[in-house]
Amino acid sequence: MTPPAKRTTSADVARAAGVSRATVSYVLNDRPGQSIPEATRRRILDVAQRLEYRPHGTARSLASGRSDIVLLAVPDLPIGASISRFVEELAAALAEHGLTLVTHLAGARGRPLPDVCATVGATAVIGFTPFDPDAVRALQRAGAQVVLPPAADGDAAMVPIGRIQAAHLIDRGHQRLGYAVPAHPDFEQMAAERLRGATDACIAAGLAPPLSASVGLDLQTAGRAVTDWIAAGVTGVCAFNDETAMAVLAAAVHHGIRVPAELAVIGVDDIPVAPLAAPPLTSVRFDLHAVARRRVDLIVAGLAGQEPSPESPAMAAVQLIQRSST
Repeated sequence: MTPPAKRTTSADVARAAGVSRATVSYVLNDRPGQSIPEATRRRILDVAQRLEYRPHGTARSLASGRSDIVLLAVPDLPIGASISRFVEELAAALAEHGLTLVTHLAGARGRPLPDVCATVGATAVIGFTPFDPDAVRALQRAGAQVVLPPAADGDAAMVPIGRIQAAHLIDRGHQRLGYAVPAHPDFEQMAAERLRGATDACIAAGLAPPLSASVGLDLQTAGRAVTDWIAAGVTGVCAFNDETAMAVLAAAVHHGIRVPAELAVIGVDDIPVAPLAAPPLTSVRFDLHAVARRRVDLIVAGLAGQEPSPESPAMAAVQLIQRSST
């Protein structure tokens, strides 16, 4: 068996370039105020490239006062198209600022998030939903300088999606609405926020709050919700996400309920198969590129000890995509 190759160190670079380790450190860390000849600087950089030198993360953290690791706590849920696209956009936006994204599956079965934060030396931590104050303090004690989102950070995660959904149905003449809450308990907090937005829209229009029902990705729970809504006079349903909306559509077809003539349905996320639903699903689409860049702006500003730009693309990052289901 071939023994593993030895990691190239700054001492190896210094030896090959014929300079001191301090000089190598000054050049590779681009420290200002050093009168190093350009020929020497060029030689060190060439040697580092030839030896495939990569700075050790721990040493670099000590030198700069922080690491370049941003930790994303991914919910212990099925990873759908929207989460995957958001992670890709976030990683790309962070890379432009020299930051590296590390994901961790959060949940009862995994290691506590503060432990992971301390292990990888994360300088910032991002969640899909707000962390409670105790969790924020634990992450800060573990070394995180920035924790997002706080109670309200003004980005698209806090846009009243439910209000947008309900307003669309109300504008199309629906007077009694339902709200499809996902059966998975980990969606509870986000679902409550969206239901609150739908409720606000109904109250503002002088209507009763939406009749909420738990809907799993199966015909049994979705069918029970659909028949209860029809019996209560509901003619339009806001679904927590597109997957839940498709369960409602399938149950409506199963029970012979015409969509949208008898029951209009609107989802969230505009997943790739939304246009292929029967009928094609109306949805609320996030501009995940804009959402990710807003998160990165907040992180970069926080690490620099600055206030983020007050200009938020949150509302611009959300678009209603109307199709035949409404």
